[in-house]
Amino acid sequence: MQHLHKLADLKKYSLLASDGEIGKIIEVYFDDAQWALRYFVVRTGGWLLGREVLIAPRAIAGLDEEAGQLQLDLTREQVEKSPPVETQEPVSRHYETLYYQYYNWDPYWMAGPMGGSMSAAPRTVLRPQIGRAREPENPHLRASGEVHGYRLQAIDGELGEVHDLIIDVRDWKVRYLVADTRKWLPGKKVLLAPAWVEGIDWVEREITADLERETIRSAPPYDPSRAIGADYEVRLLGHYGKATHKEEV
Repeated sequence: MQHLHKLADLKKYSLLASDGEIGKIIEVYFDDAQWALRYFVVRTGGWLLGREVLIAPRAIAGLDEEAGQLQLDLTREQVEKSPPVETQEPVSRHYETLYYQYYNWDPYWMAGPMGGSMSAAPRTVLRPQIGRAREPENPHLRASGEVHGYRLQAIDGELGEVHDLIIDVRDWKVRYLVADTRKWLPGKKVLLAPAWVEGIDWVEREITADLERETIRSAPPYDPSRAIGADYEVRLLGHYGKATHKEEV
């Protein structure tokens, strides 16, 4: 099975509960510290009158590439009764706590590999508050739709903008950012690993890579119509001379 998938392709997949279809992915939330997917945002269509729900990757029981399906270890009733979320607003840690309590899962910020990647520093679990206190936001959760179109900067100048994300379905992490360089290198797309990101300015909608423009210009081109194979990754990493994860350096 191919383990690297474009988010654009995963958004075409149907999500199936153990007793029927739920809907389709419209975007994902990922952690900008670990670059790990935390939730799929799923539009349910006519089943729940178009309601959007969050599905954590740990609920994925299988992936069928040929059928274009993601199987869930959940029932439709479980999904229907899950805590409602307003996807137009940032997902708060308060909501996440309610979500994980509902499914009786260990929160990813306190769990090992089965519940998500361990954070570099422990995070405090916020218990539901009584009254109308403002719910705190989780500053590390980012929506893929928000990041699409962010400017990408090299050390010595602009190199393009974020066009897509490459997801590794083995651990549900963002393996690469797809950079569209059409304003600089017409027609060429290149891949950049999150570990090569030096900084992110969420206000200015800009991501800076720890690479020079010439290094990127001469990198093996990325063809979105072809699967990313091991040979291509070897050439890519050999060209940049960098690992895809900071802990591998």
